Amino acid sequence: MSHNPAPVQVAQKPPHLKAAGIGIATLAVLAVAIGLGLRYHQHQQLVQWTDAQLIPSVRLSPALDPSKEHLITLPGHLEAWYSAPIHARVSGYLKAWYKDIGDKVKAGDVLAIIDTPELDQQLEQAKAVLAKAQADANLANITSRRWQHLLASDSVSKQEADEKSGEAAAAQATVLAAKADVDRLNALEAFKKIVAPFDGVVTARRTDVGDLITANNESGPELFTVADTTRMRLYVPVPEVNTDSIKPGMKVALNIPEMPGRNFQATLIGNSNAINQNSGSMLAQFVVDNSDGALKPGDYADVRLDLPLDPHLVSVPASALIFRDQGPQVAVLGPDGRAHLHDVHIAVDMGTTLQIDQGLTPADRVIENPPDSLLDGDKVRVDADTDQNLAAQDTEKSGASAH
Repeated sequence: MSHNPAPVQVAQKPPHLKAAGIGIATLAVLAVAIGLGLRYHQHQQLVQWTDAQLIPSVRLSPALDPSKEHLITLPGHLEAWYSAPIHARVSGYLKAWYKDIGDKVKAGDVLAIIDTPELDQQLEQAKAVLAKAQADANLANITSRRWQHLLASDSVSKQEADEKSGEAAAAQATVLAAKADVDRLNALEAFKKIVAPFDGVVTARRTDVGDLITANNESGPELFTVADTTRMRLYVPVPEVNTDSIKPGMKVALNIPEMPGRNFQATLIGNSNAINQNSGSMLAQFVVDNSDGALKPGDYADVRLDLPLDPHLVSVPASALIFRDQGPQVAVLGPDGRAHLHDVHIAVDMGTTLQIDQGLTPADRVIENPPDSLLDGDKVRVDADTDQNLAAQDTEKSGASAH
């Protein structure tokens, strides 16, 4: 009898379960692959973003109009063409005045009269001294002639005759001295009338009837001030860096704050030809026509100087300048997208802008406000807004050139 075990029957999985397992495994593999792909893509984006952050963003300087950059405004002040403070030459009391502030006068017009009783008495006394001196001189001349006749007949000595001649000459000299004193007092009498020295306007009256007048009192106030305002003198302190532009006959425009919208023109007539140590400027003098009387002495003026345009100068904002051990530098964007540092020489410092005469050309694209860490050859990226603005400016320039 046979004892062989009966064969074990292995249960077979249904076909649909096997397909489901394969599908799940495939989905798992795909999920892992997609996850790895996303991680790799994110890593690449992070690397790119990090690299981009290492490249500094810069703004390019807008194009500057050279003609505007050579126009500077300076403070100035106006003075009358002639201005004379009138003091008294004789002492006394003011008897009357005839012209007040704002009155127009002609040369020789009487402004006031001074009552001078002491001077009048001195003149009378001097006239009396002159009369006595003339009488004494007449007697001395007669005596001298008589002694000359006596000398001819040897009645007197020559010594005595010469003495009489000398007394006659001395008496004549006394007459001349007395006459000079009378003339001096007569001249002072003329100063009793205060007159205008030239055509103009009375700008000050600092006296009144009955005031005590002291002659030649320079420390005291003037009696009147007369000014000729048909022309005005304009004084402008010109900075030392711009003094070479001050040429004979140059014209400038000016306006007065109290008269907005009205422009005046002045012509250079001279300068101090020296630099003031305190202000670092040279004083220039201009003449302004004021036939209509619109300008007043003491007015403040804004003076616009149109400096000559130098084609070799390049205007850049002051914010574009870099100060390092190498000296002043300016960063320029090259065609390779990298910054290049140029050594420059500042010809004129205009405050907000600089005039560069060495190291730049008008075609250079200057970087404004460069980062402190920027090195020569560093790659940079231009701010999008700046790039669009520069493109718009180039388009406008091209259109203007075409017209």
